[in-house]
Amino acid sequence: MKDVQNNPNGYNEEEVLKEENIYYASQWQLIWWKFRRHKLAILGGIVLFLLYILAIFCEFLAPYSPTTRFEGYQNAPPVKIHFFENGRFQGPFIYGLERELNTKTFQWEFKEDNTKKYPVKFFAKGETYKLWGMFNSDKHLFTVDGHPLFLFGSDNMGRCLFSRSLYGARISLSIGLVGVFLSFVLGIVIGGVSGYYGGTVDIYIQRIIEFLSSIPTIPLWMALSAALPKDWPVIKTYFAITIILSIVGWTGLARVVRGKLLALREEDYTMAARLAGASEWRIIMRHLLPSFTSHLIVSITLSIPGMILGETSLSFLGLGMQPPAVSWGVLLQDAQNIAAVALYPWKLLPSIFVILTVLCFNFLGDGLRDAADPYAR
Repeated sequence: MKDVQNNPNGYNEEEVLKEENIYYASQWQLIWWKFRRHKLAILGGIVLFLLYILAIFCEFLAPYSPTTRFEGYQNAPPVKIHFFENGRFQGPFIYGLERELNTKTFQWEFKEDNTKKYPVKFFAKGETYKLWGMFNSDKHLFTVDGHPLFLFGSDNMGRCLFSRSLYGARISLSIGLVGVFLSFVLGIVIGGVSGYYGGTVDIYIQRIIEFLSSIPTIPLWMALSAALPKDWPVIKTYFAITIILSIVGWTGLARVVRGKLLALREEDYTMAARLAGASEWRIIMRHLLPSFTSHLIVSITLSIPGMILGETSLSFLGLGMQPPAVSWGVLLQDAQNIAAVALYPWKLLPSIFVILTVLCFNFLGDGLRDAADPYAR
């Protein structure tokens, strides 16, 4: 009764305040309020943040370097982490592995030796490494003394697949960002010129885009990658693969930018800027492009998974990154043989990182796409 007397019109004060906040909120505030209601997008962003942290600090987080070999442990299965022994809590530890020859299949098999126990140590000394190639250290997040710790098993040379997966994340995750950045720059510049000037320039640019879009992507990547010299160093090959992935990646964004500029170039604020003496480049960069920045962010987010899958596919086929470089595609080369996968299924574990990354980027892009139009229901 008291609420009705204070508010004779029957309006809820909380709803009124909420509507006022929405009315006075900026565009970015509205986008953030809608984005945080997308739970999968929030989860995808958190997982991607953790994956990039793994890639940045892979030297510290990996128990071994990607080239460390353990003789006698070729194709060893993932070890089991134990916490209890004889019903009593002992802390994390592993049992030793013994290799035996199976006389029926003539394959080496590994079995746990319960008489040998190795505790898992945290923030302990291990192999010496250079963090980011600058700081010498021997501290690792976790390691085991006297026995290899294979969380993902080992490859056919006795190298830790978990450590190599973390090191591979640095190339596979960064190549998506670098490749999309190049595509982003090309798409905005070429699409902006095409949409703003129109006429003959627009016709020529659109014909070039149509030609590039008509070329099958995988054969084009394969042809350009095969043309790279095999004796190039890892860094040079890395940037070459990035440029190859960016060659056709900019066409879709360029067409979107062109369409937006065609619609906005005749708006009143564009004419006012032109009459005020603003240069053509300033009108494009300061007045037209910011009007659909949210859409550009969504395009970038949804393009990164394509770049990552492109690098993984090329490396898997042997046309991208090559050993001694380590990427997720290079690691999956060992899974090309069906017999190897049947005998050593843990060699497919690096694909989990690829699947997880692509899914999270798609969730994040989906959330950003919905939030980019905060007034839509």
